Amino acid sequence: MAHVRYFAAAAEAAGVHSESVDAPTLGELRQALVGAHGASFAGVLDRCSVLVDGANTADPGAPLAEATLVDVLPPFAGG
Repeated sequence: MAHVRYFAAAAEAAGVHSESVDAPTLGELRQALVGAHGASFAGVLDRCSVLVDGANTADPGAPLAEATLVDVLPPFAGG
């Protein structure tokens, strides 16, 4: 089960700061998150960077182990 942490606008859109989700790949995780949080969350998620155990990835086939940490980071201003 992946532990998902949301930051800033992603947390606001999801309505939670973190949650655990059972998904074997990043693509299936994204589908589960959109299913749970709705279309407005999908729009935010599309603009976010996703880190899987600290590594930035957009590969929907990226495998998620049971203790995977997934961070959802929206773009930050002021870079």
